[in-house]
Amino acid sequence: MLVLWAVVHIVARPGLQAGAGSAAHNLCSSIFVSGLPERQVEEEMISLLVGATANLLQYRIDRNSRTVEATLLSAHAKAVFVPGYGCRLDFGQTAPSLLSVENTPAVGDAFAPGNLVQTDIATLRTALDHEFDDTAAATPRHVKAIVIVKDGHVVAERYADGFGLDTPVMSFSVAKSFTNALLGILVRQGRIDMDKPAAVPEWEQGGDPRGKITSNDLLRMASGLDAAESGTGFDPASQMFYNADDMGGYGAQRPAHQAAQKEWDYTSVNTLLLDREIGKIVGGGPSGLRRFAESELFAPLGMHGVTLEFDGAGTFLGASHVYAPARAFARFGLLYLNDGLAPDGRRILPEGWVAYSRKSTLGSPYGAGFWTNDGPSKQAAWLVAHGFPKDGFFASGNLGQRIYIIPSERMIVARFGYSKGPDFAIEEDMALISSSIAALK
Repeated sequence: MLVLWAVVHIVARPGLQAGAGSAAHNLCSSIFVSGLPERQVEEEMISLLVGATANLLQYRIDRNSRTVEATLLSAHAKAVFVPGYGCRLDFGQTAPSLLSVENTPAVGDAFAPGNLVQTDIATLRTALDHEFDDTAAATPRHVKAIVIVKDGHVVAERYADGFGLDTPVMSFSVAKSFTNALLGILVRQGRIDMDKPAAVPEWEQGGDPRGKITSNDLLRMASGLDAAESGTGFDPASQMFYNADDMGGYGAQRPAHQAAQKEWDYTSVNTLLLDREIGKIVGGGPSGLRRFAESELFAPLGMHGVTLEFDGAGTFLGASHVYAPARAFARFGLLYLNDGLAPDGRRILPEGWVAYSRKSTLGSPYGAGFWTNDGPSKQAAWLVAHGFPKDGFFASGNLGQRIYIIPSERMIVARFGYSKGPDFAIEEDMALISSSIAALK
């Protein structure tokens, strides 16, 4: 029996390690970046991330050292908070050099006045009531923040108890759209060509077929790499996130199972390789990347309170870990609604970049860093049938973090929460979008 238990434990260990890492990192960020109560985070978010093993989870929060340690059976993980850079998993390696950074101050303009914007449109209030009311829901949605923008102005917003105008909410894979934006800026500056092979030194050996993979292939999730992302904890993407200090280096070791542009296959490994490439182009390590993002993206858009997180090698976690107030995420969506222009008319993204970003990849519901209604996919058809216009596209992350962009309606709907299920309550989001469109005509 002991031998059998040992074998089972060895087989299960990678998944347990991913669970411990996920719990430690997300607890750390939620407590020290967002300022949320640990018990609420554990019960509403961590339980969803860790799944059936949640009752085995033990964790310890040290507010003096600002660390969180989590244990699942024998698997152990530690996350460390650094002001200005959020949290990272500590694997006992040398930490990247970090310099202080300053967040853009809040902008008091027509988009975001200092007070909560409450709508007097009854149908819109009812739609918001439904999103936040879990009393009749079969599965609690735990919606935390919604911001609706029409014609460049916040027209309605609502926050759950404990959340407010300045509470940083998590991005999960909404961060992939930030990677898209940073790449777009570098394209505009002439510092990267998306159609040339990605700068991955490990692939530059003569005859390595991966050496032909372009940055465009990675951004479109059509690289051909064998790097599945299933969320089980055992898949390559989970192991990269929670069991690798150098995530880009881990991704570079993944083999190719087919040529690029043969099949669309969503995986965060692609994005981390791009983030490592972006970091090398910008230079200066995490502080250099943070200053670049601040000057070229956040400040022109008036986004404040944004935290970018990094791995132990200093690579931006642009596949999963950005924290910002919901209004800041809505401002980010406006960049794409306005064809890459800042509110003052300054061009942030090159002409044609937004159209490129929302164009379907190989007929899938995914473009280049955004999910899209473009193309013939069943998902796109379902979304359109349920009220999300055909020209719509959106940034999307685990547990229902989303920025919906609707050009034909000049509308943004930013929605964040801890929702369960394979679709993370997207049907309720469609009801909100269709109600908002009708109410704001």
